[in-house]
Amino acid sequence: MAVFGVDYSWGRPGVAALKRAGVKFACRYLSHDTSGKNLTRAEAEELSDAGIWVVVVWQNTKTGPLGGRAAGEADARNAARQAEACGMPDGRPIYFAADWDASASQQDAINAYLDGAASVLGRRRVGLYAGYGPMKRAFDAGKTTYGWQTYAWSGGRWDSRAQLQQYLNEQTINGAAVDYDRAMADDYGQWRVGVSPEGDDMPDYVSVGTTTEQRLAPGVWTDVNWETEYSDQHHQHWNQGGSSVLTGSARYSLTVGATVTGVPAGTLVQARVVEVNMDDTSNFEVGPIQDFVSVGDSTNLVYGLAADTVRANHRVRFQLVQHGTADAAVTSGSAKVFFWR
Repeated sequence: MAVFGVDYSWGRPGVAALKRAGVKFACRYLSHDTSGKNLTRAEAEELSDAGIWVVVVWQNTKTGPLGGRAAGEADARNAARQAEACGMPDGRPIYFAADWDASASQQDAINAYLDGAASVLGRRRVGLYAGYGPMKRAFDAGKTTYGWQTYAWSGGRWDSRAQLQQYLNEQTINGAAVDYDRAMADDYGQWRVGVSPEGDDMPDYVSVGTTTEQRLAPGVWTDVNWETEYSDQHHQHWNQGGSSVLTGSARYSLTVGATVTGVPAGTLVQARVVEVNMDDTSNFEVGPIQDFVSVGDSTNLVYGLAADTVRANHRVRFQLVQHGTADAAVTSGSAKVFFWR
């Protein structure tokens, strides 16, 4: 998992409980509600003082974006006023929620709504909360700069452009209902009262993928190779393919998704990271192993490592092993590594 956060509405877990749970950011509401749903200045200050970042989303009704451009303009004005009162610095984005299974035929209204918000805030400050379909269509049309995608209505698909992912609902921290989120980019719209993120608060990241079929022999730990780069500003992967996704020394977190085919249902598949000595690749340290069970012809797995440290002169690689009796294959995958020097 990348950077762990939560969102909540009327419940208040409290900063002590959030910190115990490892929460790094909290997504909070702006709206016309007067019964306690909204972020307040006092709460923003409490979160900020505890070192927890804040992200804001406007949601007055679930289908508000169907109101088109005029609704987007009005909501953006109200959202900006409330966010400023809570201490949000100038220039930080606001997400706007499309909280239903929006169809393609409704996208024109959603896009017009985002146009209205952009006319007030500027396009670079406009974000969208939605499922996969409206999220992809809004990004493709250039209507949003930030994306907070929910797993609801997404069918297991993630748009790689979305900076935030809501991946699990109906959880509880300190008796309060929360949803689990993860930040997939260094800038996901976060702020503290009067403070924008910069420097060491924003990790660097590498994002790579593969669509090339790779053989998985039974019972053998096998490196997964990555031939596609989505982001690598610091040349950890060097646009040359291969298995290494990070060069130490660094603190890092890692998320990998992969599809394995050709393994009979019920077969154990395992995943791990290894930190390989660059001078002697036979010398490596093994990270946590996570177990998965094949569901049939095609199995999707997600491996997450919340925090680790790779030493200087070492590289991080991802490996799989399948415990069937015949060859299988990795047919696709993606890896995202956040790191701090």
